[in-house]
Amino acid sequence: MSQIPNRIDTVRPDAPEQAGYGPHPVGVRTSQLDIPGRIDVARATEDSQPLYNRPMTVELWYPAAPDTPPDGHYDTLIRDGQTTTRLLGRAARDATPAQGRFPLVVISHGYPGNRFLMSHLGETLASRGFIAAAPDHADSTYADQGAFGATLYHRPLDQRAVIDHVAETVPQADTDHTGVIGYSMGGYGALVFGGAGVSRTATTADFAPSDGLLSRHVSGSDTHAALIDPRVRAAIAIGPWGNHRGIWDSPGLAQLAKPLMIMAGSLDEVSDYAAMRGIFEQTTGTTRHLLTFQGASHNAAAPIPAPAESWAASPALDFIPFEHYADPVWDTVRMNNIAQHFATAFLSLHLKGDKTMQRYLDDSFVGFAPTSARALTFETLTKGH
Repeated sequence: MSQIPNRIDTVRPDAPEQAGYGPHPVGVRTSQLDIPGRIDVARATEDSQPLYNRPMTVELWYPAAPDTPPDGHYDTLIRDGQTTTRLLGRAARDATPAQGRFPLVVISHGYPGNRFLMSHLGETLASRGFIAAAPDHADSTYADQGAFGATLYHRPLDQRAVIDHVAETVPQADTDHTGVIGYSMGGYGALVFGGAGVSRTATTADFAPSDGLLSRHVSGSDTHAALIDPRVRAAIAIGPWGNHRGIWDSPGLAQLAKPLMIMAGSLDEVSDYAAMRGIFEQTTGTTRHLLTFQGASHNAAAPIPAPAESWAASPALDFIPFEHYADPVWDTVRMNNIAQHFATAFLSLHLKGDKTMQRYLDDSFVGFAPTSARALTFETLTKGH
């Protein structure tokens, strides 16, 4: 491991008002679960769809008891799936929880990723009175990246499984008021889980799992209707993947009824900015916001600062792992702080009913100055428009 500290908790002096750490000390713990009876899509064939107990590791950040000292680190892997790193934050491992009940936020990583990729959001949201649960999605982590079709099938199901797990095991969690934050493929999952079923043509695309398994998530189907969860009150999709590949059509996107925020880079080379604007414009069943980092790529807002170990070439990859985390134009900490600000305001409004947060969604520059007049744009469309 590098001797250079890899901090996830940096807050710049020009950070917006709702960025960084709030009034609560933060605790963290790790839990394990198996989801029974899942189709093993990564190993399925046209002749066989074996079932298995799908494993999941969940990192859980929560408001800790008063006077809990900050003391946290996370030992994990970088993008190459081989090199170890230690991330430093402020959460105290297995700290005593604060009294009370707190809304839940599920944080869902990309393909590939892991539960620490957005740990800056896990810690800061917990400090502001939320419980944040970030799973490792099997077949989609740095260590076990598998068939892409498995991620398409399982991702929204995994997000629901996290809510069920927290509801059963964390008495402090108010899962009746849940938000979902998803990055890239996590954003795909958040949209499907939130109500935007996939198009019928997506089920037979070259990237889809075999034997029409993606039909489970088709808009208008009974199986997709059963997936939509009334406990989920809002969704944030960061760089959501799929619209440029025909995952959705306009009628399917219009079925999303949860308040939505999209965060995107205007030069996103993976999810395509025009396609993400299409999601913003076509989710007419809800009020939604689009936060655009002008000049940023697919790494806008979500990933933690690149760990020091990622700066060197890796024999496991044909690119430097640094490129998985960093943006060529924007400072990562700056983007993290802005994402924390808008996520806190949006989720506080919709999960806590805190109407004082509405002003941050009416005027995006209340409480902070953008890097330049055109570097950051914030747009809103109301239901029916």
